[in-house]
Amino acid sequence: MIGNTLGIIAPHPPIMVPEVGGERARVTSASIESMRKAARLLHAFAPDTIVLMSPHAPVVRDAFVVDTSDRYTGDLGQFGAREARIAPAGDPELAQAIIDAAFHADLAVITRFDHPALEPGVLDHGALVPLSFLDRKGEFPLVEVSLSFLPLSAHRRFGEAIASAAATLGRRVAFVASGDCSHRLTRDAPAGYTPRGAVFDDALVEALDRGDYPALEHLDPTLVEEAGECGLRSFVTLGGFLGGTDAHTRVLSHEGPWGVGYATGVAASPELLAMLDSADAPQPAGDSAPVALARRAIAAYLRERRIITPPAPEGLLAERHGAFVSLHRQGALRGCIGTIAPTAPTLAEEIVHNAIQAATADPRFPAMTADELEGLDISVDVLHEPEPATLEDLDPRVWGVIVSADWRRGLLLPDLEGVHTVEQQVAIARQKAGIRPGERVRLERFAVDRYH
Repeated sequence: MIGNTLGIIAPHPPIMVPEVGGERARVTSASIESMRKAARLLHAFAPDTIVLMSPHAPVVRDAFVVDTSDRYTGDLGQFGAREARIAPAGDPELAQAIIDAAFHADLAVITRFDHPALEPGVLDHGALVPLSFLDRKGEFPLVEVSLSFLPLSAHRRFGEAIASAAATLGRRVAFVASGDCSHRLTRDAPAGYTPRGAVFDDALVEALDRGDYPALEHLDPTLVEEAGECGLRSFVTLGGFLGGTDAHTRVLSHEGPWGVGYATGVAASPELLAMLDSADAPQPAGDSAPVALARRAIAAYLRERRIITPPAPEGLLAERHGAFVSLHRQGALRGCIGTIAPTAPTLAEEIVHNAIQAATADPRFPAMTADELEGLDISVDVLHEPEPATLEDLDPRVWGVIVSADWRRGLLLPDLEGVHTVEQQVAIARQKAGIRPGERVRLERFAVDRYH
């Protein structure tokens, strides 16, 4: 674990999410790339829980709202992307500790269960958009909190209460401040235009980049009102959460398409910030060692055209095995390359080579680009020694198959979607080897250890 504090400043336009924006999402390319960097830091930090403040969560004017749900769910169906669904676990114990700490700080707090209109456990787009980049699979428990219309100083104190609650429970917490800047930057902005919108954004971004959160509480209220922002309270709360730590804040990007300002930034220890531009940053928690190695190899090659040298391998990675690396994006195959028998001195080197080949040299697909690293699902199949087999010995759910005729050889991995019978499995392997139906073949079966 690296550092003891992490804060993330996250914009939340739904069009950023590929399932919503498609090609139009490129307009927010700077924000997208910055959120990818923030995601790398989040997974390197490996929090016990994410606490996220969203301006679009249910709001009560004179109190903060804390969702104590043990499960959250939500999707971007209202923006045409119901498949963009996130369902993380909650952390009711931390949520209650936040409530207790806020009460001790003389802050008004309620739970979503206190009022039926507040919809416990339902994620709004102010949470869903950041989480789509930061934690799409819901690997980390979540507590969502709502801002209020109490003074900005109360939001700072609420951030302090969140930090106090985390310390009391010994929770390693990452705080995500969801919010956009001025909504009035251009003459075609949906909320109208004022030249003061850009003035507000400049002052906000400058204060954030130097980590001067107290300055946010002293912005001209008239300027704030004219700008039509929605993130200031979240950012002030983040400042309270960070108080007294060694965190440094860095604004990664600021852009204003469609007349709305989107700022993305991170606040972390110098050690964690140093990883921002490293292609070798630790990858998402939950990756097994073979998959983490494959992910590093692909990222380094696509970003820098650099072939990594694996660290001295231990255990399985030090052994010699054939291995297949399979890549999927949005549920669709994006590349698969492997070796039936080992060709490298260690499995680690085998995986590095095959991962790069799967990303760049599968003849069925164009070579991947660095933009496709986000949302890339990787599996690594480590092959056991093949053994002679008959049709009766095969089971496509358990065994892979190798079909050979003279020098032609076709392989199919086990447990593949859409392959339900031995006949299907053998026919596909024949086709891959260019072996015609009716030709005499030799069958072998093999087991695999599959890592996700």
